[in-house]
Amino acid sequence: MSSLNELVDSSKPRERFKNDGVESLSDEELISILLRCGTKNKSVKELSNTLLKEIPLEDLMHMHYKTLKQIKGIGEVKAITLLSAIELGKRVWRKRNLKSQIKTSDDAYFLVKEDMECQLQEKFMVLFLDNRKFVIEKKVLFMGTVNQSNVFIRDVFREAVKLNAVSIILVHNHPSGVITPSYQDVYMTNQFIKGGRLLNEEVLDHLIIGHEEYYSFRERNGDLFANDA
Repeated sequence: MSSLNELVDSSKPRERFKNDGVESLSDEELISILLRCGTKNKSVKELSNTLLKEIPLEDLMHMHYKTLKQIKGIGEVKAITLLSAIELGKRVWRKRNLKSQIKTSDDAYFLVKEDMECQLQEKFMVLFLDNRKFVIEKKVLFMGTVNQSNVFIRDVFREAVKLNAVSIILVHNHPSGVITPSYQDVYMTNQFIKGGRLLNEEVLDHLIIGHEEYYSFRERNGDLFANDA
């Protein structure tokens, strides 16, 4: 049974929420609301502080619940609740960003940054755009080492046709953080550009995502996009 102090600790963030709004709450208070209660030896406030000391807030979005629940006092229910709240926030952010118009490579980078940085394995994502370069959808289509086969390229363009996309932007990450393109990256980009011309689907760019930086083929290797390339 919770002690009087525990009940008082857990109610404070909720009262501040009601009186001052959610923006007034600290990271620890927001986590306390989600955790709801502490343990036999720790109040919910102490447990929230322990969690933030062991895992930086920005790392929570990449945390697996099995890893999270290894922290003393964070059981399965608390871990699932925290990560579900984070995932919901990410989905709201993605939905809002899908209304964005891509005018520069920076626009594309900031749209995919949270999805692609600090990943332990390679991900291949495609942004599908309409004729005004608004994002129709962004999809991770491949995980692991990128396969350069024609079947893979056909799958991407098949998805573009299904979504009525006029153009696409290719995105993949380098888990090492090094953004220098490999020979395979250059070859794949060239194959996609050629395939896009045949199908009347423009490849606007190919981004390689590293750690807090990216490589844009359009900006740094623009000759690939020339009609006679």
